[in-house]
Amino acid sequence: MRLFTTVATLALTTALMSGAAAAQSAFDTNRISEDIRILSDDSFEGRGIATPAEQKVIDFVSERFASAGFAPGGENGGWTQAVTLNRIASSNVQAALKQGGTTTALTQGSEVTISSRLPSNGVDLKDVPLVFVGYGVNAPERNWNDFKVDVRGKIIVVLVNDPDFEEPELNTFGGKAMTYYGRWTYKYEEAARQGAAGVLIVHETAPAAYGWATVVNSWSVPQFDIVRENPAAERVPVEAWIQRETAEQIFAAAGVDFEEQKRLARSADFQPVDLKATMDISFDVASEQIVTHNIVARLEGSTHPDETILYGGHWDHIGVAADEGVDGDRIFNGAVDNASGTAALIELARLYGQGPKPQRSIVMVAFTGEESGLLGSEYYAANPLYPLETTVAGFNIDAANVYGRKDKLNITGFGHSQLDERLTQVATAQGRGIVPDAGAAAGIYFRSDHFPLVRRGVPMAYVNSAGDYVDAPIEPRVAAAAEYSRIGYHQVADEWSADWDLRGMAQDMEVVYEVGKALANSRDWVEWSPTSEFSTVRNQSADKRQ
Repeated sequence: MRLFTTVATLALTTALMSGAAAAQSAFDTNRISEDIRILSDDSFEGRGIATPAEQKVIDFVSERFASAGFAPGGENGGWTQAVTLNRIASSNVQAALKQGGTTTALTQGSEVTISSRLPSNGVDLKDVPLVFVGYGVNAPERNWNDFKVDVRGKIIVVLVNDPDFEEPELNTFGGKAMTYYGRWTYKYEEAARQGAAGVLIVHETAPAAYGWATVVNSWSVPQFDIVRENPAAERVPVEAWIQRETAEQIFAAAGVDFEEQKRLARSADFQPVDLKATMDISFDVASEQIVTHNIVARLEGSTHPDETILYGGHWDHIGVAADEGVDGDRIFNGAVDNASGTAALIELARLYGQGPKPQRSIVMVAFTGEESGLLGSEYYAANPLYPLETTVAGFNIDAANVYGRKDKLNITGFGHSQLDERLTQVATAQGRGIVPDAGAAAGIYFRSDHFPLVRRGVPMAYVNSAGDYVDAPIEPRVAAAAEYSRIGYHQVADEWSADWDLRGMAQDMEVVYEVGKALANSRDWVEWSPTSEFSTVRNQSADKRQ
C-alpha cells in the first residue's frame, strides 16, 4: 500500500496531536476508522464491482451488519439484491482529427478520453463531422434548444455544466446551481436522443468540479450500464471528453474563438457551429453481462414494520488501473470515497441495534455501481425491496469528512423537502449553522445515490460538514482537505490514514441518526415542498401513507 503521507497529512498529524479533546459522541470513531481501513486495504483491490473483491466486501459488510443486530434484508432471505449490468470494456483506442488538410492523432488519456456504454464488438467511425452545439441542452420548458441543426451521425462538441455557470445572473437555468442539464450523464443521453454518433465534452476543471486526472481515471476503466431493451436508442457509440486546450485549437482552425462561442452559448438564440473538421475513431469493445450486488440489512420495526427509514451509501470504487499506475500503485483504494460512507452505515446500524427497536423498520443499503453512474441505486429504485410509497425518508452518506469538526452543516438539495427543517434543528442543537446546498454549482444533488430515489418521490437527505474547522490548529486541516481534492479524489492516493480526525464525520452521522430515529418513532410523513419538481410523483401514492 502506498501511504498518503504528503506534507499536508504530516502537518495534520501535528494538528491532531495538539488539538482540542475529542467531543463526546455516541459513535466510536476508532471503530469507524478501523472499518474504513479494512475496506480500503489493498486486499480489497479498489472494490471493483463484479470482481473477486466484491465477495470480500459482501462478506465483510454483511458480517458487520449481523453483529450490529440487523437481519438480512435482501432477496430470498439473503444479504444482497442482484443487479444485472452490461460491462463494456474499450481498448486499443485510436483517434485522429482531420482539419484543414492536416491529420492529427489524439492520444487516449492525454488530449481525449474515449469510451462507450453501448454493447458491441467495436466502434469504427470514419470521417465523422464535428459540430459544436453549445451546452447540448434541449429544454422545451425553458424555450431552449441547442440542437438547431441535424446532428444525426455526427460527433457533437459540448460544454460541461449548464448555461448559467459562467454568468449566473442570467438565471435561465436557476443561476449558479447546476440543473440536471449540466451533468455529463444528460449530455450523453440527449446526444442519443438526437441520433448523434458521439459526444466530446470539453473538460474545464471549474464547471466540471474535478480535474482531468479524474476524467481519465473514471473513463479509462470498464464502464457499466443497466440492461436496456433498446440500448442503441439510449446510448451513443462514443462517449468522450476532450481537453480544453485541444478544443481551443480545433475552434481556432475553424476560424472561430472558443471563448466567444462559450459566451454565445449562454443564450437561447445560440446557433450551432460547423467546426470544419472530421474525426476517425476506432476501438475494440468487449461486452458481457455481469451480476453485482447491493448489500441490504434490515431492522424490523416493532409496530409499523411495513414503513421504512432508509440509509444508503455506495460500497464500490474504481478497482485497479490497467496501466502501471502512479509510482507503481495501481489500486484505487477509495478510502474517503466511499469506504467512509460504508463504515458509517455499519456504525449507524450498531447504534440502532443497541437501542430499543424502532416503531418503523430501518433499512441499510450499501449500493453497488455508483461510480459507474448510480447504477445500484437506480436498480433499487426501479426494483425496490421495500415499497417506495411507504419509505418515509432516506439518508445518503458519500465521502465523509475525515479532517475534523466544522461549524456548519451543508444540506444538498436544500429547499426541496421538510427534511431541511428537521436537519436544521439537530445541527442547531449541535451549535452549528446551515449552508444551503454548497455543492449546487457542481450539481452534487444529481451525483450520488440519493438521486434515483428522489426522482421517484422519496424524500432523501444528503448532508456533510461545511464552513470552518473549529479545532486548532486550522491550517493543516484546510491543507489536507485541499490536497485530497487535488490528488485524492478518484486517484490512487485516496488511502486510509491513522491521522484522520473523524469527529466531524461523527457529528454529521449524529444528524442523520437523530432525524431518522425521530421519524422511525413517529407517525410523521415527510412532505416535499410544493415548488419541488419531485412532489408530483410522491403525490400519486398519497393514499398509501396514513
